[in-house]
Amino acid sequence: MDPPRTWLLLSDKRGDNAQVEAIAQVLGWACERKFLQMREPWAVAKPKVKASLHHIDLDRSDPLTPPWPDLVITIGRRPSMAALWIAEQAGGGTRLVLVGKPSGMAERFDLVITSAENQMPPLANLLPISLPLMRVDTAAIEAAGEAWAPRLGLLPRPLVGLLIGGPTVPFVYNQGVVRGLLERAADVAAAGGTPYLTTSRRTPPAVVEALADGLPAGARLFRWQPDAEDNPYRGLLGLADGFVVTGDSISMMVEVVRLRRPLAIFELPTNAIGSLDRLRRSFARIVFEPAARAPVRSRRRRLALALYDLGLIGYARDLEAFHAMLFERGLAVPAGRPLAPPSGEVPDDLGGVIAHIRSLMGVAQAERSTVSATP
Repeated sequence: MDPPRTWLLLSDKRGDNAQVEAIAQVLGWACERKFLQMREPWAVAKPKVKASLHHIDLDRSDPLTPPWPDLVITIGRRPSMAALWIAEQAGGGTRLVLVGKPSGMAERFDLVITSAENQMPPLANLLPISLPLMRVDTAAIEAAGEAWAPRLGLLPRPLVGLLIGGPTVPFVYNQGVVRGLLERAADVAAAGGTPYLTTSRRTPPAVVEALADGLPAGARLFRWQPDAEDNPYRGLLGLADGFVVTGDSISMMVEVVRLRRPLAIFELPTNAIGSLDRLRRSFARIVFEPAARAPVRSRRRRLALALYDLGLIGYARDLEAFHAMLFERGLAVPAGRPLAPPSGEVPDDLGGVIAHIRSLMGVAQAERSTVSATP
């Protein structure tokens, strides 16, 4: 039996693409990669989710033409709209696998794979997992560690990386965040160590300047710049004794967790509007998360689906739920507590994801390869 004709719909978001590629690598099927470029203003603005290519720059994207695939694997709002369009053109002959929280039309996908930050109704096509499927390039991190050893290796220990993201709904970056980060840096310096702060593309410039003005003696600060050749991020991943990561950045938290390094999560505040939105996300967690674990015919599941069908509650991204999962599993602590090596096992759901996709496509048991659970 030939493997299904498979397309990977990819965009300019490397972190998203990496999760799709992780699936393709373990599936072992020949996959055609279709890179999509967005039209202005949809490179930034969020289009309404529908089966459409109106937001795609067709001249700069790979062609989406017959023969249509048996399977599409994708991630993100914009590529998922193209996937829905492909399924329509194929007349129902294409199966769709979506990684991450849908932005709409969740029922139109054959399989939706969502990690712990996503609060979803207990739909029949939903596959909940713990961590996003992104892998860690250990070879690149080891090489960066060797390259940065002359500069980082001589700094006073412990060397603690403070990895700083940026505002994301419902959380804000204000003066309280700056003070809190500087306090964590001062704690490291007071213990005789070196706090090494690194900002990111999303860090507000005013926050970067305020951090620079308040650094304790002996601290280091990297100001993120596009294509900077001296970015210490991977060097720190390879050499630091522990990390404090702002709670908005799941990708940075996952990298530290998969490396089994000490991790503290710096919780972020909300403003008045964000506090209301935070309640909405928490309510989705209360309704959907227990329902997902309940038996298929339970009252709780039926209630959750009824509320969803009536439009009274929708799916939501809840970063605090992700933090709570890491705390419960012994993989992180709240910032301010002593850093310690993780005590729990790092979950890896890739094997289960592969099994579901193979089952979806009707691949015979004899043709299924053994999938390692080791990241």
